[in-house]
Amino acid sequence: MTVASSKLNAVMAISIALTMSLARVPVVLSAEPVPAGNRSATQPGIPGASTRRTKATKSSFDAKYEKIRDLIADDAKLRQKIVSVSKRYKIDPIHIVGALVGEHTYNVDAYDRLQTYYVKAISYAGESFRFEHEGESVVDFVKRPEFEKCDEDWDSAKLWTCREDVWETEFRGQKTAGKAFPDDRFGAVFFQPFYAGQTFGLGQLNPLTALIHTDRVSKVSGLRKLSAGNAAQVYKAIMDPDSTLAYMAASIADSIENYRDIAGFDISGNPGLTATLYNVGNTFRRARELAEENSNRKKRGLKPLLPRENYYGWLVNTHEDELRAIIER
Repeated sequence: MTVASSKLNAVMAISIALTMSLARVPVVLSAEPVPAGNRSATQPGIPGASTRRTKATKSSFDAKYEKIRDLIADDAKLRQKIVSVSKRYKIDPIHIVGALVGEHTYNVDAYDRLQTYYVKAISYAGESFRFEHEGESVVDFVKRPEFEKCDEDWDSAKLWTCREDVWETEFRGQKTAGKAFPDDRFGAVFFQPFYAGQTFGLGQLNPLTALIHTDRVSKVSGLRKLSAGNAAQVYKAIMDPDSTLAYMAASIADSIENYRDIAGFDISGNPGLTATLYNVGNTFRRARELAEENSNRKKRGLKPLLPRENYYGWLVNTHEDELRAIIER
């Protein structure tokens, strides 16, 4: 065997191994439906940061919930957009409503009018900024040798999921090549150029979430693909209600598919679970971890664990009937 052929075989072996680890396998032939409603009798703990933000605005979670609920109820145009985009992505509209309710109850206050978001989107379109950390752009960062396993020819979801995994294992909270990196999420370190914890638009999307789902949104909705090298383009996409709803739908559809194909659970009938995953992100890794845990439990003769809602999803499930009545009227 020649040196060239040996190298080719090695590259092929690595590629196959990575594809198997990142692909949505093993495919579950039949997924167990997760019942509607909450698994927890009482609401799980709400993060202190959310409580402090709400107190700082002299508001309450109940008041914020009612505000976003009424915004959706009173805005026929918004409801039509939600229903329309849900059909495109083959999901129940309640999942988008649940994500909107969770975000605007615990993370931000709802604006009074949908038009506000269009104005904001236009204002960001001309801004000049980039996704970076301490002067190093994310475009350059992912060219480091640690990311060679992430094939740029992969679709955007697989590519950026791989990059998130590399960040978690090789950089997060570690010192690499003489440089110390923050013990924080990839999306928080590189994709929030204004201040930590910042998300934008009606759906309160993180820019990394938009980049993950850009191929799917381009295919289903026909929108232009986003690039990490064009931060203004990404922010405009997540600020504009016409496109942010598509990214929300793509994210939710991806969560449902990940839990079906990897963890073996059908969560499509439980909006509190999809809202929870919209809140915490990285559903591929979470579905994989749940599948591994349940595999180990099965070996020990234990029943599998069902996916559980967090505080955010718990609220959505608690108000599901009211929210369904709004979107279905």
